Amino acid sequence: MLKKLLSAILVSLVLLAFSWQSPVMADAAGSGLFQANCASCHMGGKNIINPAKTLNKGDLEKYGMNSFEAIVTQVTNGKAAMPSFKGRLNDKQIEDVAAYVLKQSEAGW
Repeated sequence: MLKKLLSAILVSLVLLAFSWQSPVMADAAGSGLFQANCASCHMGGKNIINPAKTLNKGDLEKYGMNSFEAIVTQVTNGKAAMPSFKGRLNDKQIEDVAAYVLKQSEAGW
């Protein structure tokens, strides 16, 4: 019984180690994905389609987009002139972009 428990714990730890991504790697991934997929409309946190709705912290708060979940939903499903990236980006890539946008908004782009 103890042997099975220890084996299960060891397997869990190994899986966790392989699934963990350092914050630096995630940030680099989010930055690259943003540059490749979002920057044409949102360079520097701006918005060329609707200049009032930027990716700056104040605008994200004003329009209820200042959470990881809200940004993931927006990138996944699109809205108005913004296209959906579902199918173009996988869930992990969308999460990396959302984390990058939040971090950049906090830093002031």
